[in-house]
Amino acid sequence: MLGGKVALVTGAGQGVGRGIALALAKAGAAVALAGRTRSKVETVAQEISDAGGRAEAFESDVKNAASLAALVDGVVAKLGSLDILVNNAQEVPLGPLLSVDDAAFEAGFVSGPLASFRLMKICHPHLKRTGEGVIINLATSAAVRWDMAGYGAYSAVKQATRSLTRAAAAEWGPDGIRVLTVAPHADSPGLKAWIEARPEEAEAFFQTIPLRRIGRCEEDIGRAVAALCGPDMGYLTGATVPLDGGQANFD
Repeated sequence: MLGGKVALVTGAGQGVGRGIALALAKAGAAVALAGRTRSKVETVAQEISDAGGRAEAFESDVKNAASLAALVDGVVAKLGSLDILVNNAQEVPLGPLLSVDDAAFEAGFVSGPLASFRLMKICHPHLKRTGEGVIINLATSAAVRWDMAGYGAYSAVKQATRSLTRAAAAEWGPDGIRVLTVAPHADSPGLKAWIEARPEEAEAFFQTIPLRRIGRCEEDIGRAVAALCGPDMGYLTGATVPLDGGQANFD
């Protein structure tokens, strides 16, 4: 399905990023794995190689513009092109508004929408050159929760990313670039930590998911992303796709 394609996934050393990277590789893409901790992305790269795929690990800081530029240069130099960008890395500012300080809020924006904005622009000429470029940005259904208490700063960050997706889809469609947002519920380290910290809230939350379970990082989230990047979804752009068992309502 994705044979001959090159994908770049940020935050690929664990959780959803790892799941997406593994699924893209199994769909035939060569995958560039970016993360702050080299050992983590190297481990995932080895997993892909052991399974017969092609992967390269890159240490990168999404909060640093120069690091992002060097990352893309390195990916193209090693893998020859760039067809798919997955903006997954994100520092999450959680808590009631009065408890979230400026530094955490700013870090959320710098690591999230600003990093995505920078990478989207850096990758644009490469994605345009292929004529079949795809960008996948990650959002959250917390932005449409019935009770926003404790999620305002996080949701503000992620809603900014959704706006970037819509604008890029409109502006870059003529360049042959599709831009989509996915909003996953997945059994990532972050979600597991939240379950441990707020078990009663987590149990109540699970009951609002029609399928009554959390998605698996590779099987449920990664494979869906791989499908969205493939030719069968070639007419879909600008949308937010909830990968959450039917819980969210983005209408």
